[in-house]
Amino acid sequence: MKSVLFVCLGNICRSPTAEGIFLQKVKELGLEDQFKIDSAGTSAHHVGEEADGRMQFHAGKRGYNLPSLARQFNPKTDFLNFDYIITMDDSNYRNVVADAHSEDDRNKVQKMTSFCKVHNITEVPDPYYRGEAGFEHVMDILEDACTELLAKLTE
Repeated sequence: MKSVLFVCLGNICRSPTAEGIFLQKVKELGLEDQFKIDSAGTSAHHVGEEADGRMQFHAGKRGYNLPSLARQFNPKTDFLNFDYIITMDDSNYRNVVADAHSEDDRNKVQKMTSFCKVHNITEVPDPYYRGEAGFEHVMDILEDACTELLAKLTE
């Protein structure tokens, strides 16, 4: 079983959306029993909250469910329990890598945009203050990256 953890700052916009998109893509291929998928935030500000309502709305328009509740990234258990830790931006990447216990842990951390095939960007922007277009843009990026990530993990 392959395990994937998506990480952003608050775990209410980008990472739960990546989780929801990836879950749906795995389900469409009938591979649910081959993956463990979760999301977390580097901050504890939203622990226990559902995904942002605006993000849920835009994800729902495309047929995605965002089922998780926000939780904080836990270096003690998450490096142990996940094969791939996928961060949404440079700040999250630096924070997670700084918490790594070993080179093996550091090698698990990758940027979400490194999987993009259509979008030539280095970060998934936080849509929180960017209005409707910001949420749609994030959806486009995450669909691109999740498609390519799943292709890589099922080669």
